Amino acid sequence: MWLFSFYESYRLTIMAKIMKVVLAYSGGLDTSVILKWLEENYDCEVVTFTADIGQGEELAPARAKAKKMGVKQIFIDDLKEEFVRDFVFPMFRANTLYEGEYLLGTSIARPLIAKRMIAIANQVGADAVAHGATGKGNDQVRFELGAYALKPEVKVIAPWREWNLTSRETLLAYAAKHHIPVEYKKGKKSPYSMDANLLHISYEGGILEDPWAEPEESMWRWTVSPQKAPNKPTYIELTFKKGDVVAINGKAMSPATVLATLNKVGGANGIGRADIVENRYVGMKSRGAYETPGGTILLKAHRAIESITLDREVAHLKDDLMPRYAALIYNGYWWSPERAMLQEMIDASQATVNGVVRLKLYKGNVVVAGRKSARDSLFDMRIATFEEDKGAYNQKDAEGFIKLNALRLRIAARLGRKIKPIK
Repeated sequence: MWLFSFYESYRLTIMAKIMKVVLAYSGGLDTSVILKWLEENYDCEVVTFTADIGQGEELAPARAKAKKMGVKQIFIDDLKEEFVRDFVFPMFRANTLYEGEYLLGTSIARPLIAKRMIAIANQVGADAVAHGATGKGNDQVRFELGAYALKPEVKVIAPWREWNLTSRETLLAYAAKHHIPVEYKKGKKSPYSMDANLLHISYEGGILEDPWAEPEESMWRWTVSPQKAPNKPTYIELTFKKGDVVAINGKAMSPATVLATLNKVGGANGIGRADIVENRYVGMKSRGAYETPGGTILLKAHRAIESITLDREVAHLKDDLMPRYAALIYNGYWWSPERAMLQEMIDASQATVNGVVRLKLYKGNVVVAGRKSARDSLFDMRIATFEEDKGAYNQKDAEGFIKLNALRLRIAARLGRKIKPIK
């Protein structure tokens, strides 16, 4: 009993110290309830922050709802260009895939949101930040690791780990009790939990909780079914400068415009669907479906331009390190020294990744149709040709090369160390 009393006293003491909180706010049911809950349980001023990272939703209602609920300081920031320029593009320079399939659309957005949330906290003199991530998922880790890395003494409030509101019904009841405005969209409610930004849209929950169940065709929002995609392929050309796409079909574009354009053309050709069971950092397996049309195209094109501009060992070293780099992003360590160190190496490798890639988009497939680099290509046709090379390559050199590489194998074989055949 005394231990409980001590804990409760300590909790109340900590809560009493919090005067102002910056809340990552969407204007939806969860964060609207959190806003009121923070005021009620922490007796503090709440500052709302809404990030526009290309989720495709009108953000004016979020401002209006926050104002209606009495919020005095409301931040709604357009972060689309920063998102793609400083987070998505650096990640794609590494050809990043988590567990061989996931393009990290949700993961890469969280460090940016954490960065801006902490910047606002510093600006308004807030003691704490709050988020609506649940205690089961990865986002709580990503938000909080970022917050602590950028502001070590900040207090983080995660209501889903504290309150007893454990279902949509209890949230609605709380909203009704406290006269929190809840807007219901007309039409059939999606059974899925969705998260969207300029890189992707994700789907979880509903029938997806059964890994044997195939997603309903009506679930997908950005892409047409590959079966219903055009019967004629679409060709596009991407121009790279230092590993980043700077133009499409010869037209210069900003990073956010590049990704938005690729999303549109990729979605129209049925590109970018993925159905994955992934390993969450907290320990459980989770099934999710993703649409990442622009990212799927970008990954294919980037590997194509690297294939002719990167040194072999540099390319292989990048491939060796990529899974570690991907795990750092997935697990929330964007603001870690090890991620920064890897990024320095990755970015250094991109100095020569310049040129143009031509792609054929057809019924869910991205096919490389050509790649060229006027200045940085390491592909030497004189050496690679199967025709007369006019002495550019001496085939007799291969004999010594092979014998030297076989030396250890020959020595072992002489001692009778034979490799057992696979049965």
